[in-house]
Amino acid sequence: MSRFLFIKALLGPLLRVLFRPRVQGAERIPGSGPVILAGNHLTFIDSMILPLVVDRQVFFIGKDEYVTGTSLKGRLMAWFFTGVGMIPVDRDGGRGGVAALMTGRRVLEEGKVFGIYPEGTRSPDGRLYRGRTGIARLTLMTGAPVVPFAMIGTDRVQPGGRGLPRVGPGRRVTVRFGEPLDFSRYDGMDRDRYVLRAVTDEVMSHVMRLSGQEYVDVYATKAKAA
Repeated sequence: MSRFLFIKALLGPLLRVLFRPRVQGAERIPGSGPVILAGNHLTFIDSMILPLVVDRQVFFIGKDEYVTGTSLKGRLMAWFFTGVGMIPVDRDGGRGGVAALMTGRRVLEEGKVFGIYPEGTRSPDGRLYRGRTGIARLTLMTGAPVVPFAMIGTDRVQPGGRGLPRVGPGRRVTVRFGEPLDFSRYDGMDRDRYVLRAVTDEVMSHVMRLSGQEYVDVYATKAKAA
C-alpha cells in the first residue's frame, strides 16, 4: 500500500468524524488523465481536507517550510504532506513562481491531478480575491481541463488559519466541485496576457458561484499588505 492510501485509510475516518464533510460533485473529476483542481483558499486545513476527499491523488505546491521542521510536529507535517502529494517549493525566492509553474506542468504532463489556489494565498477576510494567471498558463500549456472547487466552512473550523481546528455545531465543512472547464479554444495562446486574464477570470467566476463568496477584484496579497 502506498503512503497516500495508508494516510487516507488512517485519517479519512477521523476526518469524517471531526468535520462531517459534505462532498458534492466529486464525480465530475475525470477518473484518468491530467486534471487541474482550482479553488478558493480560506485556511491552512484546506490542504489537508482536499487530498482526503478526492479519490485520485492530488499533487500540489506547498511551502518548503512545511517539510523542513525537525520537531515532532514538523516531522509529522512533513510525513503527511509529502505523503498526500505536496511538492515543496521555495516560493519566496525570485524564481519561486516559475518553479511552481514548471512543477505543475510536469505533474500534468504525467497525467496526474494538480491542485491550485489561484488567489495565491489564503483569503484575509473570507472573501474571494482576484486570481493569478498561473492557472491559465497551466491549462493552456498542457490542455488539462480545470475542475473548479469551493471550500465552505473551513474558516469556521480554523479561524485565522492558525491553531487547532475547532469542532462542534455550525462548523461542518463542505467541499463542492463544479463541471470541468475546457479552454482548448485558446490553444497556442498561452502568452497572450488578455487571454490569460480572461481564462483566469472565468475560472474564478465558477469558484465564486460554487462558494457563494463575495468577489474582490484585487490580489489578496495587496489586501493583506494594506
